[in-house]
Amino acid sequence: MNVTYGFQATMTAKPAMGNQLVDVLLSALEPGNPASTEYCVVYLVSRSAADTDVVHVTEGWTTEEDHHRVFAGPAAQAIVAQVQELLSDSTGTDYTPVGGKAVL
Repeated sequence: MNVTYGFQATMTAKPAMGNQLVDVLLSALEPGNPASTEYCVVYLVSRSAADTDVVHVTEGWTTEEDHHRVFAGPAAQAIVAQVQELLSDSTGTDYTPVGGKAVL
């Protein structure tokens, strides 16, 4: 499947909440959750090497419409609500992938 839409978020957890934030974000990969769908081609959760409360998420989706549709669903909204409770700050940006590689 081709990735035609991407999203990158940088999130800063409340102090000492970085581990919980990572756990919630990784739960998106569990069956029935948004990153487990066939529309999510890339889902990478990373931590800052300098500050473990800073977490980065990189997503690659088949289409922007698929991303928005999946994230409008109840499973995604539950994860978003949990994430919001743990954050002190976040930024995000949409992008259009032009090439690369994702092998984990």
